Amino acid sequence: MKKIFLLALLAIISFSCKNAEKKQEAKEEKVAEKPQVKLYVLDGGSILVNKLEVFSQDTTYTGQSKQFADAYYVISHPKGNLIWDAGLPESLVTDKPFTEPSGTFTLQRADSLKNQLQSIDLTVDDFKYIALSHPHFDHTGHANYFKNATWLVQENEYDFITNDSAKVKDPNTYNSIKELTNVQKIKGDYDVFGDGTVVIKYMPGHTIGHQALYIEAGLEKPILLTGDLYHFEENRETKGVPSFNYNVEQTLESMEKFEAFAKEKNAEVIIQHSPKDFEKLQNLLKK
Repeated sequence: MKKIFLLALLAIISFSCKNAEKKQEAKEEKVAEKPQVKLYVLDGGSILVNKLEVFSQDTTYTGQSKQFADAYYVISHPKGNLIWDAGLPESLVTDKPFTEPSGTFTLQRADSLKNQLQSIDLTVDDFKYIALSHPHFDHTGHANYFKNATWLVQENEYDFITNDSAKVKDPNTYNSIKELTNVQKIKGDYDVFGDGTVVIKYMPGHTIGHQALYIEAGLEKPILLTGDLYHFEENRETKGVPSFNYNVEQTLESMEKFEAFAKEKNAEVIIQHSPKDFEKLQNLLKK
């Protein structure tokens, strides 16, 4: 009887071990099957903020100025290419900086979309998707060039900027995206390619449908692009909210959600308007 019991026990142990091994192998195979995603950071211009006080709800930055970067990003996935944000208008690709009428911003763009895409062997026709963190002028500059791509946009954002009233009150915003007629409206977070490697994160507050972007690009850490949830490092440290945000309370809630998600994923946070982060991401991608 003892012998039979021992044989049965050994059989159970052996069966359990084989099951555990199969599960581990399946898990490893699943990880190994994750698609190769490439990320590129490109230069959509530079912004000298002459009146930094607009990036606060009070007088914190009165009399101060700050240099901003204005990056946009290409994400190359086996299922298609996505462009994230669209820099400053290409009319600013000149030798002379332009200060807009209010004097708040001095703007300049060094190079065109076409030239920069050529540097990574792509054209506008190679893109399946375009997504904007939000539709402000420094994020929509060359958006209309992607009229053949599918625009991934929060439904509330789309409705907000394309209704008849908005077209009259803010024609510049509407005109900057009006060629994007292949529209896929989304509600909340959206897994672009269905495998968790590129995920749009709904972070409203800066605008009604503001978004951030999570990317697994084979780096030591995943990348988390802020959109304009934060504009510079101190904004993130102090949870500073610009005076022109759509909703302050929503912004603060999104900041909490963003930080929790960044911690959960151990992500490298890239503040899109930070010259320091622009350079940091370039260096990470060279490794």
